[in-house]
Amino acid sequence: MDLREILSPDCTLSAVRDTSKKKALETISKLIAPKLGGVSSDDVFDSLIQRERLGSTGIGLGIAIPHGRLSHASHPVAALITLETPIDFDAIDNQPVDIIFALLVPENEPEAHLKTLSEVAQRLDSKGCCRKFRAATSHEELYTLFTEADAPCN
Repeated sequence: MDLREILSPDCTLSAVRDTSKKKALETISKLIAPKLGGVSSDDVFDSLIQRERLGSTGIGLGIAIPHGRLSHASHPVAALITLETPIDFDAIDNQPVDIIFALLVPENEPEAHLKTLSEVAQRLDSKGCCRKFRAATSHEELYTLFTEADAPCN
């Protein structure tokens, strides 16, 4: 999958100053909602929070992949942020998180949802890539690094 189909430059932020999981999810919700036409940022936030209640999407090594399904969404949309200071995200390794990739998909597309999550997790599994994502000095650089067809650091 070409990540540029779901992640746009205006949904990619580097060095965000959010200081909590809730604030980070609110920031992500505000980025994603306009891309979904007719879906409010509250709807996006509620979907992400409902998923977090099932278990943290903090996958370890400073990374979280919050995700959710929306009945009103017509296509998948993602957001990527890095945080200036890592935050507690209840990650499985109990380490704070500073890279967050969020994905919202239509409720009726569970296969696409799982496939996309798998591809993103593989991209974030590279320590070299994550080092570069964390070092990005602009939103544009972060977007370019993350969406290059061949991961820039594998």
